[in-house]
Parts: sequence; C-alpha cells; structure tokens
Amino acid sequence: MKLRRARTLIPLTVCVAAIGALLIGGLTRNVVYFRTVSEAVEARAADGSDRIRVAGAVVPGTVEWRDGEVTFDLTDGQSTIHVRHHGDPPELFEDGAPVVSEGTWLGAEFSSDRLMIKHGSEYAPPEVNQASSASDDGSGASSGYGGGE
Repeated sequence: MKLRRARTLIPLTVCVAAIGALLIGGLTRNVVYFRTVSEAVEARAADGSDRIRVAGAVVPGTVEWRDGEVTFDLTDGQSTIHVRHHGDPPELFEDGAPVVSEGTWLGAEFSSDRLMIKHGSEYAPPEVNQASSASDDGSGASSGYGGGE
C-alpha cells in the first residue's frame, strides 16, 4: 500500500514543482518595470540592458521625424532624457503628450520600440447640432449623422 502511494506522490510532486518553476521563470522574464523619467535616470546603471517602461511628457519642440524613427525628449518635470523610437508612433503622439516609452538604455539615450499614449478614461460624446437633427419632412426623424440628405 505504501509503495503504491509513493509511486503516485513522487510523479505528482515532480509535476507540480515543474509547473511552478515554469510559471515563476516565465513571469520574472516577462516583467517590464515602470518608472518615471527621474527614477529611470537614477537606476540607469543598475538597469543595464533590461527592458523598462519610462513615463513622462514629450518636451515641446524636440520631436524630429526621419527614416522610420522619431526622436524626442521626455520629461517628468525634474529630469529629461533623449528617446529614439524605432517605428511609427501612435496617432495621438505630439508635443506635450503624456507617453510611456518601452525599451532599453543605449548609453545616455533611451532606445524605444514601443510607445503608448496615456489618455483620460472619461469619454465625452461629440457635440450634436440640434438645429440640423430634424429632417425636412416634418416627421422629426433624423439620420443621426448631421450630414446633408
């Protein structure tokens, strides 16, 4: 009876340990730390080539587009870094936009391959022109688009 129980428990224990090791290993390799610009500058040496996310605002007048990449300065109001983003930035990317840039340090420059725009969570529907919402036939029906019929 004890031998049968041991034959069941040993493989079960090995399987649980293997699954736990895979989960823990996978999670630690895929964690990307989030920092403000000041925190990123302070931790630059310790980060080495690790991927991090840096949050800040695009400094107005520093955005330059060329050859499939965009360079700009990013600030949190205390520190400023130069970012070189490879690829197309999001549509809402502009001077002063709050962004999160993901990438690695290349010397004093932050090399980014992913840009995310921070935006508010409140939705405001577009203004509807009430005067043009009624149709010409007097029925009060409307197409809802505000365009000409």
